[in-house]
Amino acid sequence: MSDHPRRVLRALLSVSDKTGLIEFARALSEFGVELVSTGGTAKAIKDAGLKVIDVAELTGFPEMMDGRVKTLHPKVHGGLLAIRNNKEHQASMAEHHIRPIDLLVVNLYPFEATVAKGASFEDCVENIDIGGPAMIRAAAKNHDDVAVVVDVEDYARVLDDLAKHSGMTTARLRRSLAAKAYARTAAYDAAISNWFADVLSNAAPDYRAFGGKLAEALRYGENPHQSAAFYKGPVARFGVATAKQVQGKQLSYNNINDTDAAYECVAEFDPARTAACVIVKHANPCGVAEGGSLLAAYRKALACDTTSAFGGIVALNRKLDAEVARAITDIFTEVIIAPDADEEAVSIVAAKKNLRLLLAGGLPDPRERGWMAKTVAGGLLVQSRDNAVIDDMQLKVATKRAPTEAELRDLRFAFRVAKHVKSNTIIYAKDLATVGIGAGQMSRVDSARIAARKAEDAAKELGLAAPMTKGSVVASDAFFPFADGLLVAIEAGATAVIQPGGSMRDDEVIKAADEHNIAMVVTGTRHFRH
Repeated sequence: MSDHPRRVLRALLSVSDKTGLIEFARALSEFGVELVSTGGTAKAIKDAGLKVIDVAELTGFPEMMDGRVKTLHPKVHGGLLAIRNNKEHQASMAEHHIRPIDLLVVNLYPFEATVAKGASFEDCVENIDIGGPAMIRAAAKNHDDVAVVVDVEDYARVLDDLAKHSGMTTARLRRSLAAKAYARTAAYDAAISNWFADVLSNAAPDYRAFGGKLAEALRYGENPHQSAAFYKGPVARFGVATAKQVQGKQLSYNNINDTDAAYECVAEFDPARTAACVIVKHANPCGVAEGGSLLAAYRKALACDTTSAFGGIVALNRKLDAEVARAITDIFTEVIIAPDADEEAVSIVAAKKNLRLLLAGGLPDPRERGWMAKTVAGGLLVQSRDNAVIDDMQLKVATKRAPTEAELRDLRFAFRVAKHVKSNTIIYAKDLATVGIGAGQMSRVDSARIAARKAEDAAKELGLAAPMTKGSVVASDAFFPFADGLLVAIEAGATAVIQPGGSMRDDEVIKAADEHNIAMVVTGTRHFRH
């Protein structure tokens, strides 16, 4: 690629988002750039008192078919694709009266926003841009001669380049803009293809792509030697991506991952029914509770594992209030995330200048459909989101003794939490609070033992006479392959259990429960999480 700058004599502007358009167009005019434009963009420029040529004058054809055809013309694409120092290209331009276009400014029809607001199939199709991507790709391919702008945030970069280089753009800028242009059209097409797959209920299309827009470059990834960045996807879901950071240091890769885990978990608890708090460390809940208030829920969640909560993430399902803000700031906390916060709570958190406070604007819907992706060597694993909710499951009593109402209430709570803990998972719960969490073990019996042991440690920390697992219930994210895990839970003091069932040895496990007068409920739904 040649290094010398290219003078900008003519620009074509066709934008859906008109933010900053008039200021940019006026600045281009001051550099002596001739403006060509289309439809509403041309009208806005004219209304601002600036001279502009309508694309119909350039092509000799009017816009037609409800605007579907207006820039798909050789006088547009020839002007973008012609290589300036190629004699054959120059001869073709002269023969067909094609003038070069040196700068293309396009942002696309708002397809993603149209889908997000639940528009009809027909409206979504009408918001698929055709001419825009075609021009963008043409200009980006010919970036040795043409600058292409697809983001209003780059207007200032172009003007700065023109100012520094006497009305010319540099090769460095043009190449950077071209790379961004192709990334934008790729993300746009990914959004369209994924929408079509959803409309057609096709869980495994032949080609699958995901796209996003950079939210911010991160200091590093999981570890300091890894690079990382955070991208926002085309589908808005309340959480870290929608949150306003009120204060605190920049979020790290691990902060974002952990905060997402915490907020998705707390969203399982309907704020109209109860206040709830989730405390997460290394993407696993270390304390979860419901309560009559956020303060009560936080204190119950904290009691589960005060050691792990140090330096953790706190997620709340209701507006952060002053009472719970004071309690949370009593110990070192990395992030607080909630749907909203009152002014007093914000001022209390402000005393801890490094504590990040995120206000997400709402709670994600645990039943909402969606897709999750994970990279593997040479490929991509894609699956639908685990949107199974305990409230929708048909529970079956598998033992001679049915659970009491209090036990059933805690069983539902425990299984709700188990969905969000790394497998193998065992959750002990009592009075709508976790009292022991065993996460991420290779064997289920070890998860049961670890959760019981952590309950013993918590009892010592809190000065209790016995671990809170006494009289608790237990939840398992998957079936018990043997009775050993259940027997550990019984020894820890559990009186009832909830699990998916489906093991070849279910009869053995149920028999063990009956022998100890344990109530067992089967959900028929597994919640593996890796």
